[in-house]
Amino acid sequence: QVQLVESGGDLVQAGGSLRLSCAASGSIFSINAMGWYRQSPGKRRELVVTNTSGGFTNYADSVKGRFTISRDNAKNTVYLQMNSLKPEDTAVYYCAAYGSTRDYWGQGTQVTVSS
Repeated sequence: QVQLVESGGDLVQAGGSLRLSCAASGSIFSINAMGWYRQSPGKRRELVVTNTSGGFTNYADSVKGRFTISRDNAKNTVYLQMNSLKPEDTAVYYCAAYGSTRDYWGQGTQVTVSS
């Protein structure tokens, strides 16, 4: 089992920045990749970024050049640095871990960008 706890969501003005954190615990040796997703009201959950243990990173076109994923392996934590935020970035952001036999999800953290 893997447990994921997100933090860092907040209310921010357009053009501002936030950094989300995702702390992983449990059977983290089974994790092959991690990612961030988001879901806005009335919309499907969508991919923001994925990052494999081998270093391959894939960003959604809507966040390229503005969002950056990073890892602190010593802290078992993945970060999502979000710059130049737009109102359309408003969503609940979820951390995901892709295991060898199943995927794991955090509880989500709310990001609200005001115009």
